[in-house]
Amino acid sequence: MMAVLGTDNVHSRVVYWLKIVMPLAALALLATLFLFGRPIRPEDAIPYASTDITDRVKDPRVTDPVFASMTADGAAITITAAEARPGVAGTDNAGQARTVAALIEMPDTSTAQVTAPLVQIDSATQQAILTGGVKIVTSTGYTAAMSGMAVSMIRTDLASLGPVKAEGPPGKLDAGAMHLGLGPLGGYQLDFTGGVTLVYLPKKGL
Repeated sequence: MMAVLGTDNVHSRVVYWLKIVMPLAALALLATLFLFGRPIRPEDAIPYASTDITDRVKDPRVTDPVFASMTADGAAITITAAEARPGVAGTDNAGQARTVAALIEMPDTSTAQVTAPLVQIDSATQQAILTGGVKIVTSTGYTAAMSGMAVSMIRTDLASLGPVKAEGPPGKLDAGAMHLGLGPLGGYQLDFTGGVTLVYLPKKGL
């Protein structure tokens, strides 16, 4: 019986000291975390956010913009781009965009699709100047390529900036210039001018 009581006393003393030592040890471990832990920096939570914001402030731009308007003669113009930037204050540069695609839908149901690597809006002439290699495809069966093109933003008027290579129902042709717009009788016309060379390609079976 005495042995049993002695064991109980030892056990009681151990439990007593553990109740004191264990909370102190836990407190010491917690303090160690604060003393030696890496300081938390809020800006590290999103490592690219501040860089992106700073870049956007220095070089503002819009991703995947869409521009739509109606010309005075009733044609609908829809322009999409991979990226657009605002113009330069005090100049005729009203903005520019890259990887551009434009769809022009004319009242007579004919259409023209234009693609170009780069476009700049000229506020003085109200034109979109496409450069870098322009391609146009019309619903009448013509496909033409040129170095640049001027597209009016207020009426249906597309003019090449330099020579043109094209293919159409008659065949292949080279021309000094190309123009798409309203003709003298009111209809829409696609004209090739400036020393046109045509290679006639008859349709198969004729």
